[in-house]
Amino acid sequence: MGNSSSMLTQYDIEEVQEHCNNTFSQQEIVSLYQRFCQLDRNGGGFISADEFMTVPEFAVNPLSQRLLRMLDGLNFKEFVLFLSAFSSRASLQLKVEFIFKVYDSDGNGKVSFNDVLDILRDLTGQFIAEHQREHVLTQVLEEAGYTKDSLLVPADFMKILGSSDLKMEVEVPVD
Repeated sequence: MGNSSSMLTQYDIEEVQEHCNNTFSQQEIVSLYQRFCQLDRNGGGFISADEFMTVPEFAVNPLSQRLLRMLDGLNFKEFVLFLSAFSSRASLQLKVEFIFKVYDSDGNGKVSFNDVLDILRDLTGQFIAEHQREHVLTQVLEEAGYTKDSLLVPADFMKILGSSDLKMEVEVPVD
């Protein structure tokens, strides 16, 4: 599974579907496999950071470098699991955990004020002054009951984002 020349068996499809907690239908998994094979240009069964950067929408994403840290070297099952956070069937918990991983740049299980500030810099570039970013972030944290010195864990992200109508959905075209 994962090599461009191989085909998915029914067993493979069911295994991937189980691995991603049924966030994708079997038809969607087949479509994702076709896309995976297109991206896996050398047919090695893994997608490299360079191969991901060939997707124009990904290449222009201001968070692409952070996402590459999560993506480089994925096999097909891991690719589908990564994308499962964007499925309409994904739970809020799964979506929040994904967002947390994006913010947790050093992978220590905690998100600091500076981690969030780095994301804001990536997203806003030169359009907002540094002191404005810091002020807005400080206000948002204080409104949520945290301070600049707080280290947020996944449960904190769930508390902050759990009551929102979080939309992170990508439609998977099926043939």
